[in-house]
Amino acid sequence: MQQEINYMGLGIKIKEIRQERGLTQDSLAELVGCNTSHISNIENNHTKVSLNVLLAIANALDTSIDYLLSEQYENSGLALDNEIQRALTSCNDEKKEKILKIIEIL
Repeated sequence: MQQEINYMGLGIKIKEIRQERGLTQDSLAELVGCNTSHISNIENNHTKVSLNVLLAIANALDTSIDYLLSEQYENSGLALDNEIQRALTSCNDEKKEKILKIIEIL
């Protein structure tokens, strides 16, 4: 059975990550190579995002399409595992040790 993409949920996720990264719609649009109104329309579910633009958004937000859609997977844990691994690759050893201690506490 084919599952439909929840574009509203995807738009919300893009907006959340954009804001976490301290980007405006304007700056994201510039990084993606589209206009600000297109980013707004994607975030507010007024338009469906194309695969090319979704890839550009994921790259601009330094994340993966997998993570952007993770809440729509039956096994969302796999996408989260991949996103954690991606984030860890940019950390130095000292930061990784701190993260490990936090995980052990949890």
